Amino acid sequence: MSSKKKLVEICHKVYDKGFVAAYDGNISCRTEDNMFLITRSGICKGDVTEKDLVKIDSNGKALKGKSKISTEYKIHLNAYKIRNDVNAVVHCHPVYATAISLLGKGLIEHYLPEVMLTLGKIPLCKYATPSTDDVPKSMESYLHFSWAMLLENHGAVTLGKTLDDAYYKMEKLEHYSKILLLAKLSGTPRKLSRKNIDDILGISESTYGIKIDKRNN
Repeated sequence: MSSKKKLVEICHKVYDKGFVAAYDGNISCRTEDNMFLITRSGICKGDVTEKDLVKIDSNGKALKGKSKISTEYKIHLNAYKIRNDVNAVVHCHPVYATAISLLGKGLIEHYLPEVMLTLGKIPLCKYATPSTDDVPKSMESYLHFSWAMLLENHGAVTLGKTLDDAYYKMEKLEHYSKILLLAKLSGTPRKLSRKNIDDILGISESTYGIKIDKRNN
């Protein structure tokens, strides 16, 4: 499947899942020639077609397509600049993850082994005015090792080695946020102990084939 077709597919998925509403969110991917495809501004992700994708260079200059690129393109380009292993970026406003961002706290405690293995700690990037340079700046200290970040009073960003990877990380983040909020409504959820965490780290690569950056755990 071409990069354009896959990007359109992911746009439709985030809309169908309710991770965005109306014109919210933006999604991008790295192309084979090390340029980038990104969704245009002012388009419902459920309606995106290949014509709504704009090819840009590392400076944000449009190479193909006459549409205005997403105003949040700097979030995407900064991630690609810092991380050679990142080939896709998904920025959405998922309900439960965004609700947690409003509380002014990141998801930095470990509760579920599968989340620890796939996302690690999920930091909170301090509030910045959308579409300004302050948003990517708020993320910079975490971009070197984080795969998922909450944007305070704004939404969430996930990074991936592929578009599917970035999408599934967003799906995992939202599912985790929902579980945690429901658990906290019922009482005090049990955190994984230090021993639990060390045991998981000890088998992460041999059993699951996942090499974990210790900075994110």
